[in-house]
Amino acid sequence: MSLWIAVLVTALGCFALKLAGLAAPQRLLNQPHVQRFAAIVPVALLAALIVLETFAAGQRIELDAPRLAGVSAAALALLLRAPFLLVLVVAAATTASLRLAGLG
Repeated sequence: MSLWIAVLVTALGCFALKLAGLAAPQRLLNQPHVQRFAAIVPVALLAALIVLETFAAGQRIELDAPRLAGVSAAALALLLRAPFLLVLVVAAATTASLRLAGLG
């Protein structure tokens, strides 16, 4: 029962946050610091997710060579201005090939 309460409370919180964003006055949204914040937050969240998926194994930090190599290959592909789909393929292929070689 407590799981459903948590789901409902989370859903209501998400709805309230969305409603607050829609109800925000336009003069607030047009301020430069609010626009900068809105542009930076998704990048920071994506970076945090990448770090967690690369270095975390459950509740501990674990250096996994294939995952680290995959993220490094993706970073290199991004620096070379590869299309995003190619970046994903390069990262997945690098990680999979190292796992297949028995390094992970």
